[in-house]
Amino acid sequence: MIYIFPIHLNHLKIFALVVSTLSRDFDCSFFFFLTKDSVIISILVIQSFSSSGYLKMPAARPNTSDRDGEPFVEVDPTGRFGRYDDLLGAGAVKKVYRGFDQEEGIEVAWNQVRLRNFIEDPVLINRLHSEVKLLRSLKNKYIIVCYSAWLDEENTTLNFITEVCTSGNLRNYRKKHRHVSLKALKKWSKQVLEGLEYLHTHDPCIIHRDLNCSNIFVNGNIGQVKIGDLGFATIVGKSHAAHSIIGTPEFMAPELYEEDYTELVDIYSFGLCLLEMVTIEMPYSECDSIAKIYKKVTTGVKPRSLSKVTNPEVKALLRSA
Repeated sequence: MIYIFPIHLNHLKIFALVVSTLSRDFDCSFFFFLTKDSVIISILVIQSFSSSGYLKMPAARPNTSDRDGEPFVEVDPTGRFGRYDDLLGAGAVKKVYRGFDQEEGIEVAWNQVRLRNFIEDPVLINRLHSEVKLLRSLKNKYIIVCYSAWLDEENTTLNFITEVCTSGNLRNYRKKHRHVSLKALKKWSKQVLEGLEYLHTHDPCIIHRDLNCSNIFVNGNIGQVKIGDLGFATIVGKSHAAHSIIGTPEFMAPELYEEDYTELVDIYSFGLCLLEMVTIEMPYSECDSIAKIYKKVTTGVKPRSLSKVTNPEVKALLRSA
């Protein structure tokens, strides 16, 4: 951005202090044009980006409140997003807090990863960076939106702001609401498939590789579902082929274990998501180890819960997935 200021010669010392402050946070180029009565100064401010592609910004400001309301634990470097102390969810890698977008007046999810906890696992850190970069590039109503991301170098955290789905993930939502019609299940399924179609027809093609009901999120007030948690997603070339074993064992297609697969593995995973939606039971819950799941999947043995499906239309769809 370019800013032009007319500065009187007597005020140059004050302006020098402003320049010094700006230089701490931004890369700046300054151009000076002397006139008869003043110095016209044009400042070109170029925000500096780190090698990972994130905006390098000062640490988030702590203990800032949203005016007279509930206090924020911290605020992002732009001052737009605030984080509350309420934990929405936590996994092995990241914690998700309730946040607020002061500009739009909406609640958001503040995702935070303490990178120092994984300093000896560069593969995991690279995967996290990939998830954030990928999220920021996707624009589809059935994919979780990422609004902002930054590295807090002072606190060694990776932070990214995503939209929050009011009803949590589909697995917990389905357990909470046990009486769901086939019409509703079809509506959810259609939205998931449209999200997958967007990923698979993206240029280049994106394979999610870890689609399951805990990675599908719900806005229950409008019956909307969205695909999230793209940390295991991979971008493939024109061949649409990938070769890494990764995912949640209960939802992994046989070809995933064989390390030679395409985006069709996501369709297989969707079929198992639908099975869980119908039965409210994790596929292969009869197995007490990953090894037993692996053996059943690779030998073509279907999950026991499939026998609980009585609707012929649903059963036919599951067998074709």
